[in-house]
Amino acid sequence: MVFWASTFIMVILPAMMMEVEPSDIWRPWTPDEQAGNKLYVTNGCSYCHSQFVRTMDWERGAERIAQAGDYYGQTPAILGTERTGPDLSQEGGERSDDWHTAHFINPRYTSPISLMPSWEFLGDEKIRLLTAYLQGKGGKNADVRFDRQKYWRKPAVKAYESGPDKNIQWLHSKIPDVWRNMPNPYPALEPDLLRGKKMYQQYCIGCHGPVGDGQVPAAKYINPPPLNFTALRRNLAQGRYIGGILYYQIMNGITGTAMPYFKRDLESDKIWAISNYVGVYFIGYTDAGIEPRGIEASYEPQWQNPYLTTETNEPNSVPEK
Repeated sequence: MVFWASTFIMVILPAMMMEVEPSDIWRPWTPDEQAGNKLYVTNGCSYCHSQFVRTMDWERGAERIAQAGDYYGQTPAILGTERTGPDLSQEGGERSDDWHTAHFINPRYTSPISLMPSWEFLGDEKIRLLTAYLQGKGGKNADVRFDRQKYWRKPAVKAYESGPDKNIQWLHSKIPDVWRNMPNPYPALEPDLLRGKKMYQQYCIGCHGPVGDGQVPAAKYINPPPLNFTALRRNLAQGRYIGGILYYQIMNGITGTAMPYFKRDLESDKIWAISNYVGVYFIGYTDAGIEPRGIEASYEPQWQNPYLTTETNEPNSVPEK
């Protein structure tokens, strides 16, 4: 009697009194999303991924705090409590379909230090349904993000198919002038390059490869394929600034492609370190320390950029790794 009385007071009565209305972003699931949700539940995805954003969260999806009405009509609402992997409540449109396909095939393709197991055994159709479910997470907000991905995919693919030079020219043309004319403010010192190498290995090597040419297993699932950094060398004659360009693309990603944004994963210093590492070892040039420059930070030693000649600011040869 005590047990059932407690159950009635703490479970049944609140459920009877609860009246939840759809939130402003709620919409019904599509048939593909419904099927994807079933796969998500039956394969235990909620053991590692939650589906709610709290006030103290700051990672992906933190633009919106979760509301009860977001889960209207979901019975039961599989929210999860563990965050071994990232929260998925606002995952829709954050990344491209290509990214998700490669990630399900082998999570290390897109997230080199991921603990997630491979789901390749599910087959293409079930992976497509799981992807559709994730791309719907966030409701109407996700639809806006996903439409943006589709909008930019066409010109991104067209630019890639036009050849490396046209592709890089198109990519750079979509970066604001203030970033295109901004050199790297951090010297390319050996400790900074080593930090950049570590960050590159943790976040970038799966898609861009150990030598930065994009020739990796994930490439066959991604269109347009990952950017070949070594192809940037021929574009240096068009402008000496690459630090701000790389920073902007790492920070914001390239919508419409499988290149996600990292502004929620990496603070500023780490992004600049990756920019220097990519510039020095894959392009053979870094614009660190050139004009325009401000007051140097107090902790930085005196440093002269060894990757420029003093007469022309042209890049020297690629240093030994």
